[in-house]
Amino acid sequence: YILGVCNGFQILTEAKLLPGALLRNASLRFLSVDCWLRVERSDTVFTGHYQPGAVFRAPMAHGEGNYFADDATLDRLEGEGLVAFRYVTPEGEVTTEANRNGSARGIAGIYSPDLRVLGLMPHAEDLVDPLMGGTDGKPLFDGLAAALAA
Repeated sequence: YILGVCNGFQILTEAKLLPGALLRNASLRFLSVDCWLRVERSDTVFTGHYQPGAVFRAPMAHGEGNYFADDATLDRLEGEGLVAFRYVTPEGEVTTEANRNGSARGIAGIYSPDLRVLGLMPHAEDLVDPLMGGTDGKPLFDGLAAALAA
């Protein structure tokens, strides 16, 4: 399994392990704020410890987090269930305001076709312990750790 977070997601797209590209944020400014993500499917190693449609908080800290792909690629990602996470409101709605970096279709993370590679822009790893301000990101790593231990 491969997890690429933030610049790791960029590397996965540049290495052609995942489609698309990460462009400058729509505001052309570095963003350092919390965002909300919706789990688009919960039947993968990465998301198996989340409930279907779960919404969780994750820190956003990037200048080039605007996910871009052509319409055919976006249609394929959505049609094949390869969108992992979307930027949403705390209530789970995809809105322009929730999608602060301008990512196509509110996409915050995608999978490879075999679901073994995940690219994710926000920093779920920054919320895995109460001492860090919360545990919203912990289920992602619990699932990955369980798969690697098996």
